[in-house]
Amino acid sequence: MKLQFDPNQEYQKQAISAVVDIFEGQPLHKGDFEIEMKSPEDQFQFGTDFLVGNNLVLAKETILQNLNFVQKRNQLAKSEKLDGLNFSVEMETGTGKTYVYLRTIHELRKKYGFKKFVIVVPSIAIKEGVVKNLKITREHFESLYENPEMDFCVYDPRKRGQLKNFATTNALQILVINIDSFAISKEKLSKRIIYQDSDWGIPIEYIQGVRPIVIVDEPQNMETEIRKKAVENLNPLCTLRYSATHKYHYNLIYRLNPVQAYDAGLVKKIEVDSVISEKNHNEAFVELVSVKSLKNAITIRLKLDVNTNDGVKKKVVSIRKTSRSTTESDLYKLSGEREIYRNGYVIDEVDVAGQSITFSNNKTIFVGQTMDGMNDEIMKYQIQKTVQNHFEKEQRLKERGVKVLSLFFIDRVANYREYSEGGTQKGKIAKWFEEAFEETRKNPRYQNLIPYSVGEVHNGYFSQDKKGVLKDTKGNTKVDDDTYSLIMKDKEKLLSLDEPLRFIFSHSALREGWDNPNVFQICTLSNGHSEMKKRQEIGRGLRLPVNQDGQRIFDSSLNILTVTANESYEDFAKSLQTEIEQECGVNFGSRIKNARDREKIKLKKGYALDSNFKDLWEKIKHKTRYRVSYNTDDLIAKAGKAISEIEITTPKIKSFRARLNITDEGVKAGLTNIGRERSVKVKITSIPDVLGCIQDKTKLTKDTILRIIAKSGKTQSIFKNPQQFMDTASVVIGRKLTEMMVDGIKYEKIAGGEYEMKLFENDELESYLENMVKVQKQEKTLYDYVLTDSEIESQFARDLEIREDVKFYIKLPSWFKIKTPIGKYNPDWAVVLENDKRVYFVAETKGTSNLEDLRGREKMKVKCGKKHFDEFEDVKFKQVKKANEIFAE
Repeated sequence: MKLQFDPNQEYQKQAISAVVDIFEGQPLHKGDFEIEMKSPEDQFQFGTDFLVGNNLVLAKETILQNLNFVQKRNQLAKSEKLDGLNFSVEMETGTGKTYVYLRTIHELRKKYGFKKFVIVVPSIAIKEGVVKNLKITREHFESLYENPEMDFCVYDPRKRGQLKNFATTNALQILVINIDSFAISKEKLSKRIIYQDSDWGIPIEYIQGVRPIVIVDEPQNMETEIRKKAVENLNPLCTLRYSATHKYHYNLIYRLNPVQAYDAGLVKKIEVDSVISEKNHNEAFVELVSVKSLKNAITIRLKLDVNTNDGVKKKVVSIRKTSRSTTESDLYKLSGEREIYRNGYVIDEVDVAGQSITFSNNKTIFVGQTMDGMNDEIMKYQIQKTVQNHFEKEQRLKERGVKVLSLFFIDRVANYREYSEGGTQKGKIAKWFEEAFEETRKNPRYQNLIPYSVGEVHNGYFSQDKKGVLKDTKGNTKVDDDTYSLIMKDKEKLLSLDEPLRFIFSHSALREGWDNPNVFQICTLSNGHSEMKKRQEIGRGLRLPVNQDGQRIFDSSLNILTVTANESYEDFAKSLQTEIEQECGVNFGSRIKNARDREKIKLKKGYALDSNFKDLWEKIKHKTRYRVSYNTDDLIAKAGKAISEIEITTPKIKSFRARLNITDEGVKAGLTNIGRERSVKVKITSIPDVLGCIQDKTKLTKDTILRIIAKSGKTQSIFKNPQQFMDTASVVIGRKLTEMMVDGIKYEKIAGGEYEMKLFENDELESYLENMVKVQKQEKTLYDYVLTDSEIESQFARDLEIREDVKFYIKLPSWFKIKTPIGKYNPDWAVVLENDKRVYFVAETKGTSNLEDLRGREKMKVKCGKKHFDEFEDVKFKQVKKANEIFAE
């Protein structure tokens, strides 16, 4: 197969023009020159070398004018000064960044005669990608630019003579060089061959002599002082910086950010197939998110199962250790006293270098790892979902001549292939894959869809030692060089429908080297959430696919990348949005507010003298206390019945598929499919103190709890899933107890206890205009604006303003709180109404005026509010949706 390139992509032509137009006014025949360089005096003289280099005759003032013109055309911030001839081009991953800068080279040669270019790369993987692109685009550019005399080479210290040829050849020359080949401290320059003298001269001086145009690929990886100085030391005519994630924008001249690329259909759409466990809290869940060393402290971030008002939820907690103090490091306390963490889960040791922590039970966990007993089950289900998604897409795309590839990243080679004295054996991941593949292909829908044996359709790309044994590497070693080369070499081969290989396994450290347009599924299998950044992960499959003729497919209904993740799609979307904000400087609309729209709310002068306010405040200012009463036998009956109706299940694994939509408002996830649940058999090794756990949460006696459980008839459910039973029973009993307490609550005024009027003077209120209502009739309230939380409240305030029978109203301040058994309650409004008689109202604005429509805790707080104001003479309490409901009896 031969990949086809479209020379008429408008966005790519704009990126190319952005660079070319910087040099508008540069004469064509002044773009190159020849200079004479004599051999070093302490060597034999071989004659005279002539170097052919780039020559810039434009004044810097002209270049700055051109720069500003380009920036204005592309709606970018204007540069006030050149600050060095560095120019930045930002292009989203998968939109053809490498093609753009290679074609820019040809345009600069054609229009201005520039011939010498150096492409600086930060890694082996990117170097192999550049070399591959130079090879596959050569014929395309020869056709486009009428067969220019051109050559390229990759710097090899063993072939330094290439650099002399690069400098002396009077033709278009492109040198690809890794930054580490020449970036080194001044004291160690002699250790690099490029700085060493030879019988024909010092190689670096030949590069410097031709004033190359330097192209820096992924410059955010070259921002250290040593690397920046190394690039400057090449003596570039100018430096062009290309990336999707610039750390610094040096004279930004073109931008195609993720939102623009996604919106224009230049990359695949993204969906996330989440595979997560549910109701599996019988073992201590711990995920080590990060271990970082700061200036005077070490910070640790862990994800735990934490007790909340809504049951057990996974949350990230932080621990900070210094030489003098340590924040709480007992997971039992950090989890809200979950019984499962009570013994052995205090952090004993922290290894920053090894990125691990050790607990008091001697268990060690590394960053990215998870302890929860279901890792294997989750990975197995991830593989099944990826295989199923693959078959679905292969069926849809095969008639269009599009080969579907699925890419698995794993963190341990041994999980795919094991070595023993008896030879090579399949690892657990390979076995799980083959089981999933054989099971899926049995489906009648997919009969004869993939006519190859299971052994032919999957293989691994891993680095290996001298004996051919696959090994775990970090992606930047010498043995990885050959692996990257093989990945790129097989790029077109993998796109052919006649090639059986469809499912590719590779080490997560080699992710940077993968770049194939027909990757439609990506699945990262790891013991914990992937440390790989989301943009890195999806970047391996964002490019638009090609058919068997090598032509791009522009069909948004087919161009969908599915990421099978072991986290919720909401978390994935949130992480992706955060990365886009941090790495691309994109400010999503939903987060942007104009500071000028922020206004301070002013308390009117002489407010304490307002007779209506004084009258109202006198009626409602008193504080209260409450007491509750309930019948224990009634509680046992009601709670027992409620528990009898709950279902206790074994732990499950679920999948949810959601489409990500990237817009100016942010990264939003919309649920598109809910997969089939899978029950998981988990061996229950011990039963915790069920009565003690429920007692800690409800504060009831063990005897009462035991009677409730007995009444429910659910005792056997404890052995099915003890943690789920404790969590659910605690919530149910707590809810019934609270309902009975609220039903039996009685308030009484506290002698001498009242809310002081002067507290209004301490309030410093400030908000955005969109959250406020401008007061038109200042005599009817205390402030010049009314701060509101919703459109219902805003309309309520406007209605109070225009009603003649409303003499005064206030939005009750946040410190006006009523104590209840479920926390403090802050009512919304206090209103003075006067028709035939004067009436005082306290109103609670909700989306409904029916108490029974409210949620549990909200409903109970409103009921407590009514009981509180029942003790106040001439004050009525109402839950309303609209202002006119206050006045309807």
